[in-house]
Amino acid sequence: MKEFKVEVWGDFACFSRPESKVERLSYPVITPSAARGVLASIYSKPVEFYWQVKKIEVLKPIQFTSFKRNEVINSKIGTLSPMLVEDDRTQRQSVVLKDVRYRITAEIVKRKDFSGTPQQLYAQAQNRIDHGKCFCQPSLGLREFVCYFDKPSDLQPINESMDLGLMLYDVFDLDVSKVTKNAEPYVTLFRAKMENGVINVPDFHDESVLRPEGGGNNA
Repeated sequence: MKEFKVEVWGDFACFSRPESKVERLSYPVITPSAARGVLASIYSKPVEFYWQVKKIEVLKPIQFTSFKRNEVINSKIGTLSPMLVEDDRTQRQSVVLKDVRYRITAEIVKRKDFSGTPQQLYAQAQNRIDHGKCFCQPSLGLREFVCYFDKPSDLQPINESMDLGLMLYDVFDLDVSKVTKNAEPYVTLFRAKMENGVINVPDFHDESVLRPEGGGNNA
């Protein structure tokens, strides 16, 4: 096996644009970062490999909806201090996607220290898909937007093309096998185009991926 496919869907999704800091505004489609997050929720061994998303197929028409949500913005659960929701609650407008379905094609990129074979990793990942297993419930951008997954169907991508402009590629350096709480974000971008419902994603090390200053390739 040289690639892995999984179909994901949900009632709502929000893949927030990084330039939209206050109000949540979703990209029209799932980002490679969010797709990788879904795959990692199903099967992940960061020390042994990382997921390289290769292709995203949009299987349902793009539909937006908007609503306001109450959010707690400063307090964190798990700290010693009590969280007073009424004192730290704000209302934010969200523009999200509804009734989404995607087919994600990805490859397993093994780390140099992994002594096994990629076939072992693919087999374990496929077994988890076949039995509906996951390490944690996948989500579509926001934790409350539950993501369901299954083996790929024969649904065809939508007949729509769109220049999506600069899109978030990832917020982590995929070459780093362990990310600590104090790690700085490593934001990468790429120029995304959807052709007949299909978005081809370049490899993480491709020169078309825009990186932070001093972070390798910069176009």
